[in-house]
Amino acid sequence: MNSFLFMVRRDLRLALRQSSDNVMVVMFFVLCAVLFPFGVGPELGILERISAGVIWVGALLASMLSLERLFQTDYEDGSLELMALTPAPLEILVLAKVAAHWLTTGLPLILASPLLAVLLNMDSDGYGVLLLALLLGTPTLSLIGAVGAALILGARRGGVLISLLVLPLYVPVLIFGVSAVDAAIGGFEYKAQLFILGGLLMGTLPLAPWGAAAALRQSLE
Repeated sequence: MNSFLFMVRRDLRLALRQSSDNVMVVMFFVLCAVLFPFGVGPELGILERISAGVIWVGALLASMLSLERLFQTDYEDGSLELMALTPAPLEILVLAKVAAHWLTTGLPLILASPLLAVLLNMDSDGYGVLLLALLLGTPTLSLIGAVGAALILGARRGGVLISLLVLPLYVPVLIFGVSAVDAAIGGFEYKAQLFILGGLLMGTLPLAPWGAAAALRQSLE
């Protein structure tokens, strides 16, 4: 636990020193939502129907922007090798880095989503479900992304490779996240979708750090 907390604090301090990267992620998320009304037109009925999908797709793409540097900086300066040599399991350190990544990218996206929901004329019945679905789904995106970031470590054009690796795995989170919000807006039951999002999070929580740690060990050999 001490190693976990130390790694989280370390990555948060580094993220604060490079705050422009985190601001860029949020700005990309906002711009994605702002540009959609220009593309589909200002008709409020259309915007309301697509609001959940636009916000979720924007959050998915924005979360991918910072995945490539999740391990890359530590790999380049040799910190990753020192982490692998510490007594703490590498899986715990990976989980700490994922937690810091979510706190600096996923959480700001969640905080910005209500404003974008208002901009896209989302029905007020969907606000709470949108926040809850993002709260369950964005950590899963970070966990899955950590595996992709570990697999492409040291590769050329890693940004393209990580997109090809993780985008297919993001699709279930996207489907059930949008479905939960649409069900809430339509007055239907949405608990099943939230349970599935929670199940995806519970499944990736132990498996993703293990897979990412294995990929990191392979890259360091």
